[in-house]
Amino acid sequence: MLSVADAEHLIFAAVHPLTDSEGVRLPEATGRILATAVRSQLDFPHWDNSAMDGYAVRFEDVAAASGETPVSLQVIENIAAGTPPQHTLKSGQAARIFTGAMVPPGADTIVMQEATRRDGDRVDVLQPPKACGEFVRHRGRFYQAGTPLLNAGIRLQAAEIAVLAAAQCNVVKVIRKPRVAILSTGSELVAPNQPLKPGQIVDSNQYALAAFLHQLDIEALRLGIVPDTPQSLRQTIREALQWGDVVISTGGVSVGDYDYIEGILQDLGGEIQVQSVAIKPGKPLTMARFPKLRSLYFGLPGNPVSALVTAWRFVQPALLKLSGLSHGWHPQFVEATTELALPAAPSRETYIWGQVAIRDGQFHFNCAGGSFSSGNLVNLAQTNACAVIPVGSPGIAAGERLSVLLLQS
Repeated sequence: MLSVADAEHLIFAAVHPLTDSEGVRLPEATGRILATAVRSQLDFPHWDNSAMDGYAVRFEDVAAASGETPVSLQVIENIAAGTPPQHTLKSGQAARIFTGAMVPPGADTIVMQEATRRDGDRVDVLQPPKACGEFVRHRGRFYQAGTPLLNAGIRLQAAEIAVLAAAQCNVVKVIRKPRVAILSTGSELVAPNQPLKPGQIVDSNQYALAAFLHQLDIEALRLGIVPDTPQSLRQTIREALQWGDVVISTGGVSVGDYDYIEGILQDLGGEIQVQSVAIKPGKPLTMARFPKLRSLYFGLPGNPVSALVTAWRFVQPALLKLSGLSHGWHPQFVEATTELALPAAPSRETYIWGQVAIRDGQFHFNCAGGSFSSGNLVNLAQTNACAVIPVGSPGIAAGERLSVLLLQS
């Protein structure tokens, strides 16, 4: 049985980020992973412009201005945003200018309008600017054309989309979405829309994992419930491996009489890297790689809590790495204070689900109510974190600090 750290190392090492790319229109690029670095042929700002409503002036003309000895300048034009200047500023002249408008040739400073007094075609400057260039946003100050603007391997969110729009990148090259096939194994399972007979169990895992993949913006193929027969399992798994970059199944990876998954994986050419992990819940976890198909297989436990906890702990970072993210794909842990005492499993790393919140500038963890059973799906609702109890710990007392795994939002 592998430790959590050893299992994590083997899983992450088996993941090779996708490199296949596609071009998408900018409105469809949100949430996608940038495939290549973006450069722009535009400077940012595109030209010298004003950061204030006021007057464009020559610094040397107004450096000594004051309320007692104002400097009077001739206003030669008004410059609105989007309208290029029509004149070159000479000594003794000023141009009325508005925020974002181009600074006229000859001007080097903006005096904000609150520091002036207008009288017809003249303006009195009542206080000097602090320095030459005040309130001027110079061309190329934020970005110089031809240099890297956005690096490959980042997720495109609102700020990045704004940058691409400003750079007039109408089509963006992004990594294609990973394809993940999911299936539930077990002859006892029925779909939520079927009548429940004695001894049967409603399959919640497939719906949970489909939602999990949707939140990660990953293309999912639901293959339904597969009965516990070697023929059915073999055929479905083979088809899933041909379609997906990753296949995720739940159930059938323990040591029961009807647990056929690992044997089938080996028969299909899989190299099993992980078979059992010292984690609670989630001990019966399988991961296999298929070098010829360039596919990975995750066999998660059938118990619904175990399936989700192992998905959060191992599968989510693996899929984020696969998607092409250059950073930020590792599991996210924070230090938090537990509100209640937490039990431990001496031989396994224990994950207890609940909610983490920030109070007084620190993280605080509150475990979910009810029993912590791998089959108790009910109290998993509204969970946003899992407290981590190390192997060998006698438990964590209320008020103590501990590591907490943050779950996807």
